[in-house]
Amino acid sequence: MLSAAEKKSAQVYRWLLAYIDENKFSGNQRLPSENALCRKLGVSRETIRVAIDRLVNEGIVYKVKGSGTYFHREKVMTRDLNTEDALYKIGLVLQGQDTSANSGLIEGVRSVLTQERVDLHVFLTDNKFCNERRCLETVVHQNFHGFIVDGVKSSILSPNLDCYKELYRRKIPVIFYNNFYRNLRCPRVTINDIECAHQLIGRLIDAGHSNIAGIFVYDNYQSVEKFQGMAEAMRDSGLELKDDYIKWCISDEAHNESYVRAIEKFLKGIPKCTAIVCCNYIIYRLVIKTLQKMGKTVPKDYSLVCFDYSEETYRQEDVTCSVEQGFEMGRQLALRLMEMISTGECDDRNYTYVMKPILYDGHSIRKIKKVK
Repeated sequence: MLSAAEKKSAQVYRWLLAYIDENKFSGNQRLPSENALCRKLGVSRETIRVAIDRLVNEGIVYKVKGSGTYFHREKVMTRDLNTEDALYKIGLVLQGQDTSANSGLIEGVRSVLTQERVDLHVFLTDNKFCNERRCLETVVHQNFHGFIVDGVKSSILSPNLDCYKELYRRKIPVIFYNNFYRNLRCPRVTINDIECAHQLIGRLIDAGHSNIAGIFVYDNYQSVEKFQGMAEAMRDSGLELKDDYIKWCISDEAHNESYVRAIEKFLKGIPKCTAIVCCNYIIYRLVIKTLQKMGKTVPKDYSLVCFDYSEETYRQEDVTCSVEQGFEMGRQLALRLMEMISTGECDDRNYTYVMKPILYDGHSIRKIKKVK
């Protein structure tokens, strides 16, 4: 019979194994600090140390004095992922950069898959081709029954299509969400981003705005569709989409706070701009920081709309936005993947599902007089 302390350390040990499993294909090899683990898991430092020491003894992690605890990627890669009790083993491959969106999606997936006795393994790619490839090359040999994937830099021709074709050859179904590769015949679950753009930009246009700036991520297929929707909305209203009013960036820039300087330079270069379109929540946060640095406010100086707001604070911030639907998307993905597994199908045979956008109308848009 295990003591209470031993049970707690065993729980921490399993949590750390799950954390390592999740991060083994990402650029992160460092475990959270002992203090962070104590706060997150609600246990003592002694309990944390017992669990970490067990991982050290197993050769899975090692300590660097003054730096922290790291895991051996090579060691972790060779660990057998088979789970005897589960009927199915499913891989969930996330970009991993928007933790709020990811948590909702994982909850949605688990709401379905727990009913099917599924062993769910979550992997992060950091939206990097090399990490995605390392992941796919490893898991293809580990008896997975199917995969749910958010494609890496999906607007660019992927160098990893051969990995997906190998999964197809082995008749292992894959379903994408948000970002997908058009060269593959796999189904997908997405938001109708073009329709969403028409609605969001339409609200700016109805309020009298014509000098509308947009910040988009060009290696993200979702973002490209949002831009297309913005272009259509402005064209349908007889407005000109000016090239210098569009700021393109790559995913890595969008997740770096130093990009605030580039956004500030961009906005100062278009002084007639009255409204800003943010292609996602990450960009939105950078724009807010930029405006604070410039001494500008919303909506007095700039009106603002945001796609895919992934936090619960959109009502508090009162921003007009489309609300990220992670839970429902995860549920739809899991339902469709399990049906594909049961029928043995890998092709898209009516499994693709396009979700309608959900908008929240805040007070981040100022009405202005239309220029005749």
